[in-house]
Amino acid sequence: MSFAGLAGDPACNVLAYIAKCQQSVVESPVVTVSIKTLVADDSPRTAGEDDGHVRILAESERAYPPITVHRATMRVIDGGHRLRAAQLRGQSHIAVRFFDGEQEDAFVLSVAANANNGLPLSSADRLAAAGRILGFHSEWSDRAIASVTGLSARKVAEMRCHQAGADADSRVRVGIDGRVRPVNRVQGRELAGELIKANPEASLRQIAKAAGISPGTAADVRKRLRQGCDPVPVRLREEAVRRDRQDRKATGDTVSRRRTRPSADLVPIFDALCKDPSLRFSETGRLVLRLFDSCVAATRQRDRIVDNVPAHCREQVAELLLSYAEIWQDIAVELNEGQRVAPRQAI
Repeated sequence: MSFAGLAGDPACNVLAYIAKCQQSVVESPVVTVSIKTLVADDSPRTAGEDDGHVRILAESERAYPPITVHRATMRVIDGGHRLRAAQLRGQSHIAVRFFDGEQEDAFVLSVAANANNGLPLSSADRLAAAGRILGFHSEWSDRAIASVTGLSARKVAEMRCHQAGADADSRVRVGIDGRVRPVNRVQGRELAGELIKANPEASLRQIAKAAGISPGTAADVRKRLRQGCDPVPVRLREEAVRRDRQDRKATGDTVSRRRTRPSADLVPIFDALCKDPSLRFSETGRLVLRLFDSCVAATRQRDRIVDNVPAHCREQVAELLLSYAEIWQDIAVELNEGQRVAPRQAI
């Protein structure tokens, strides 16, 4: 078993698995190996070992515990300072405990061992380690990676947003508790809704597995569909919109920045477009102006709309507004960047 196998074992979690691997190292026999056979070039310490700390260890008469080594590659997982100290003392051999596992797992163990024990990793080391772990364990949640590196989950999320290839192709991530959850709960529910419509006789467990959601969520989706409601509650759609805005802001999206203008600042832009002959005298242009005219009216009557929409249909109106807002956003991206966005299905 390896860390990559966590997604298939909900009973296990990242921290528990690390503890299990560390325990296997502790229980492995201590052997003496030649220092010349060891490789110390894959440490999470980007600047190498601290010379002052190495000298302190070398001058001490204290007996230090065995270092940890990855058996397959002979790379040092934990104990780089102790290895350097032994070399300064003129030792040709050193006590070792071996770890048997994947090379990526060995690096994760190295980070976990050095993050808070002995001489802690620097902020730069933690950031570099999180970047590497994102590279080969992108299915891990932000909190799971944060728990290993000692960073905040928010910082890991920022790194994931900016790091190319850091997002897994799958629709799920493995949380710190080992549970598999969808990256986007809205998409998970929407997919479940499509699967239920296509195969109403499918079991909730089958739907949940295919959509990357829990059976309980699949049951809620089926219930909402039977009631004629959107499979995604308004609250989740609102969260998705807020998260999308935050992501666009973090990546410097120009559309997001423009959308934060006060509504009063948009009136002169609309007035100027109304005077543009290329819009006024073309069918598409007049369509665009009519749509914006409705938006202007909605902006001016905002309080009236919020206060007077009947209670029994407020949720449906909110669903429509959020869904069409996403469609407008996609159109804005296409116009601003000249790139096609996969069309969303209107309600």
